[in-house]
Amino acid sequence: MHYKPPLKGRLTGLSVNGWHHKGVGETGHVDSTDLAGTAEPLPGGTNAFGPLKIPLFRDRWVASTVSSLGTWMQDTAGTWLMTVLTTSPLLIALMQTAASLPVLFLGLLAGATADIYERRRLLIFWQCWMLASVAVLAVLTFVGVITPVTLLLFTFLLNIGSAMNNPAWQAIVPELVPREEIPNAVTLNAASNNIARALGPALGGLMIAAYAVPHRGAGWVFALNSASFAGVIWILWKWKRTPIYKSALPAERIAGSVRSGLRYLRHAPDLQGPLIRSFIFTFFVSAVWSLLALVAKRDLHQGAMGYGILNGCLGVGAVVGATQLARIRQRVDADTLLLGTGMYYVATLLLLALVPIPAVAIVALLGAGFAWTTTMSTLNVSVQMSVPAWVYARALGVYLMAFQGGLALGSVLWGAIAQRTSTRDSLICAAVGLAASLPFMQRIHILKGMLPDLTPYRWKGSLPGFAATADPDEGPVRISVDYRVAQEDYAAFTHAVRALEGVRLRGGAVRWGIYRDAADPEHLNETFIMESWMDFLRSRERMTLADQVVREQVYALHRESEPPKITFQIWAGELAAQPPVEA
Repeated sequence: MHYKPPLKGRLTGLSVNGWHHKGVGETGHVDSTDLAGTAEPLPGGTNAFGPLKIPLFRDRWVASTVSSLGTWMQDTAGTWLMTVLTTSPLLIALMQTAASLPVLFLGLLAGATADIYERRRLLIFWQCWMLASVAVLAVLTFVGVITPVTLLLFTFLLNIGSAMNNPAWQAIVPELVPREEIPNAVTLNAASNNIARALGPALGGLMIAAYAVPHRGAGWVFALNSASFAGVIWILWKWKRTPIYKSALPAERIAGSVRSGLRYLRHAPDLQGPLIRSFIFTFFVSAVWSLLALVAKRDLHQGAMGYGILNGCLGVGAVVGATQLARIRQRVDADTLLLGTGMYYVATLLLLALVPIPAVAIVALLGAGFAWTTTMSTLNVSVQMSVPAWVYARALGVYLMAFQGGLALGSVLWGAIAQRTSTRDSLICAAVGLAASLPFMQRIHILKGMLPDLTPYRWKGSLPGFAATADPDEGPVRISVDYRVAQEDYAAFTHAVRALEGVRLRGGAVRWGIYRDAADPEHLNETFIMESWMDFLRSRERMTLADQVVREQVYALHRESEPPKITFQIWAGELAAQPPVEA
């Protein structure tokens, strides 16, 4: 008789270093009576503006748009000021690197802190950091002591705050809108940034052009950007947050949180795909962002205002893309969409390199903005829809690392090539590289098939535990599960248990194995190792309904009426001597 998972948890023997303890074993059952088909296709209706009907999301969106407007004004003013301070293409391209490099180093740490600490307080702190950084930069610019190195340094400091802020900022989206509205909310957030991109560069360029001394105009732009953070801080201060996921266990330490995030990434193919595609895409496309100021000044013979207009064209195209993306998603799959945007950017890079005509550049950049927001929104949604709540911010942090890492490293390369040869040659190299990467990227599928149900699984009964004298931080802990599997079910079992391997490793196991008894082929043993007993308890909290479906598929092939026998053992060498326990 095959074992059918029970509706309620069963008491099983708990063996910890030879001690026998009664408690609820690893077994349990989901609340739903039928989990078949729980996964749903990518949600999100055709109403791209639906989330704006929710007051909390709308207030956050408006404040974010104002802040982003100041940021894009600063981006244009800062980059143009660098062209005034130096003629070095490398130093000018390093402005993009200084903006992107902090995320490359801090993205995972930022995600770990956002998953551990209270997100509202973190966001307020880092918004204040950015306000202060830009305020100091404004003062230095007004008094005329700004240098290329100083400008790069404060751009770097500002973006340390941005790097630490962004994972928590994106991770609060599911707390503001229903799950089915997440794709539209992500697109609206992209639209917010790109509305600012459409207006900010032109306004920044206009303010610099309005003053005879570029330093004066840039100083006022920096001051306005500093003030723009105040609105976001006020919205966050008033917000009465109710977290979606809250662990009943003590918070993880930073190092442990980072390790568990990396471990999840290693065993989550659905997350790896968008990270790889994001890095490759931004690496080559960074040539547009890092060299556009040089193209405007040297090739198109434009001033600060002209550069602001060109930069603004990217934003206008991005806003149009954001308004149409919900409809496009209903008709075109993600892989085809990303192929089309990649091919368009190849054409854009070649046009900027070979056709130095302002009107052509404007048209090309309008389409490039559309392609940019389409690509990045699609990749962002694929990350947000493929990870559970407990690792949400860490996944977004790693995504931002890949995204900004591509921008940072690419900007250095294209700036160096432009310095040694010309902007034309650098743009052509980027176009050729992007074209060569497209066939490889098409092999990495995004948002393919049904989405998993990432609702947390609720265990029945109390948690298993050690003897009263044991320390939850002791370990490692070995969990052993014994199965009886009929020969005719062996192939199905090994296939199902391999899927369970991913569940165990994503949940926190550092090692996993399945073994067959040489003397009794129907006896199979699953063993996985946790760093500590607390890590095992956390792995139970991390299990989703989709994970439980996989687990029940394995347990259904157990042939006995009783559930698989489970034992828990702690590393004996780390324990103090214990008095003997009577059998």
